[in-house]
Amino acid sequence: MSQFLIALEASRDLAEIVEYFQIHNLDAGDRFVAAFNQKCKYLTQFPQIGKRYPELNPTLRGITLDNYIVFYQIIEDEIVITRIVSAYRDLESLFSV
Repeated sequence: MSQFLIALEASRDLAEIVEYFQIHNLDAGDRFVAAFNQKCKYLTQFPQIGKRYPELNPTLRGITLDNYIVFYQIIEDEIVITRIVSAYRDLESLFSV
């Protein structure tokens, strides 16, 4: 895989997470963003590493980051980050449309 892209929903999720950290713990927010970028780069090298979520979407995968799940899909030769959500959320209701 050559690169990763961040979908609009994931971009919004990341903005909300960063906003939370700006209020509560700026250093933790900086660490989260750095770790997020590292995870995304890692996925470009090892795209199959994430857990599958066939009950949500047959092509959806996820990898944990702190108490969050970074959801992604492999589309052609790119990793598309689709959502970044708390691992404590009801994932089925979040992904049902």
